Amino acid sequence: MSADPLVAERDAALASIAALTGEFDAVVAASKASNADDEHDPEGATIAFERQQVAALLEAARRRLTDAEAALARRDDGSYGVCESCGSAIGAERLAARPAARTCITCAR
Repeated sequence: MSADPLVAERDAALASIAALTGEFDAVVAASKASNADDEHDPEGATIAFERQQVAALLEAARRRLTDAEAALARRDDGSYGVCESCGSAIGAERLAARPAARTCITCAR
């Protein structure tokens, strides 16, 4: 793992996307192998739920990647660590907990 928290955040998001994409593909393959009538097949509803759950997790991982890449770009242009709402510095503790944070803790509330 990288010592750079932003690179580590980006790498973790990429790893999550890869794992969840594989999981999503497996759920889709399982749904093709099962009865297509979700309404009358007790397993169909479970497969549909799993597919939606993995899809939601995958979307969250993609947002996490977008946030990490945006934070890297802000660091490159010198605006990293500055609240996008009020212009104040984002506290070191917040950046340690959420390296891609775009707002200070006050504005986040």
